[in-house]
Amino acid sequence: MAPAVSIEKLQKRFGLVEAVKDVSLQVEPGEIFGLLGPNGAGKTTTLRCLCTLATPDSGKIEISGISVLDEPKLARQKLGYVAQEVALDKVLTGRELLQLQAAIYHLPRGSVKAQIEQAIDLLGLQEWADQKTGSYSGGLKKRLDLAAGLLHRPDVLVLDEPTVGLDIESRLIVWGFLRQLRDSGTTILVTSHYLEEVDALADRVAIIDRGVVIASGTPSELKDRVGGDRVTLRIREFTPPEEAERAKALLQDLPFVQNVIINSAQGNSLNLVVAAQSEALSAIQQTLKAAGLPTFGISQSRPSLDDVYLAATGQTLMDAEMAASSQRDLKAERKQNMR
Repeated sequence: MAPAVSIEKLQKRFGLVEAVKDVSLQVEPGEIFGLLGPNGAGKTTTLRCLCTLATPDSGKIEISGISVLDEPKLARQKLGYVAQEVALDKVLTGRELLQLQAAIYHLPRGSVKAQIEQAIDLLGLQEWADQKTGSYSGGLKKRLDLAAGLLHRPDVLVLDEPTVGLDIESRLIVWGFLRQLRDSGTTILVTSHYLEEVDALADRVAIIDRGVVIASGTPSELKDRVGGDRVTLRIREFTPPEEAERAKALLQDLPFVQNVIINSAQGNSLNLVVAAQSEALSAIQQTLKAAGLPTFGISQSRPSLDDVYLAATGQTLMDAEMAASSQRDLKAERKQNMR
């Protein structure tokens, strides 16, 4: 059986910006596959190329064995796409928007009503289906957007940041719906920069950084590759950089410690991986005490997907988000100054 989605050596450039440098991945039929990475990593560009909304500079993309580049119309019939930004006509009711979507997809008239009712029931929109979408909450808009993406019953549902901006209750509703959809046989490809979302939903994950896939596998496999437990250490509530560097130099010489990284986004705390042993914390504290350094706080836990990203890139996902945000602000300031 052909993979539901196959992407090989995808590259895409916008002017001088290399948005996607080298992305290769395969999504198997009937699984939820997560693309994890900070904003600007290349996730959305990869999805847009997959969904025929952008043309790659090079690479190969297939959906169920169908070439997206050679047969885009046929590939679109297999796809449902829900973009990050919800685009609804405020003067239409939810039902009218789904009727418009059915016309766009040329769905058979005899089955349209039943398919619309099924989508409304599936997303729990019965109470609001005949209200204008301009009155919908953010969570309802996202659920209606999902219903529109599913109306033609695609083999592969592609979701770009499906819960961004939603409250916890709405996010949990969307999560439950996606699991139900996966269990019914639909393949789902979802991007997110929410670690807990990908960890909770995805059967397999690919982590993208600066347009390159840096790690892939099941969430459990990726965490196991970290090689031990995570320790988060604070010398002080807000540690001076020189003290953090001094502590790093001391700790990285300990035989059970690996991959010590200073997390500037969290007050120069130290993130490190240790062999899973009970005496690790006390040994770390004793080493710091002997050097005249205090311990404001210390904790040990099993690795998370953020630790996987940290081990692969040398920074946390939060650090990467902050760096990307600073770059965007700097570019916006430069443009403003040039006017």
